[in-house]
Amino acid sequence: MPTTFESGLLNLQLFDLRREPVLREARAWFLNDFNPQTLQELVAMVSGERNASFRMVLGYWDMAASLVTTGAIDGDAFRAAHGEVFATFSKVQPFLTEKRDIRRQHRVGILG
Repeated sequence: MPTTFESGLLNLQLFDLRREPVLREARAWFLNDFNPQTLQELVAMVSGERNASFRMVLGYWDMAASLVTTGAIDGDAFRAAHGEVFATFSKVQPFLTEKRDIRRQHRVGILG
């Protein structure tokens, strides 16, 4: 288990990474303009010029969350400092079951 100081230090480093200009712009787009209503709309939105932004935002939060799941950052300290992760997840969560079902169907050969 990390010490309070170690969790604090890693949280500050995560915050510092969020200030990088390209990631900051990608996060702003994701939070303000990324509002798909269907999985098909999501795929269309991220298949074009915003693909890198989409991957950057989800990749950043995936990496940040992995610091919690591996025990490098205390979960309570992370949640207190990084509420944006929940807003980010809420934008993709409605489509996860459908996307997983499609992926599973491709794996077992139900879909071409």
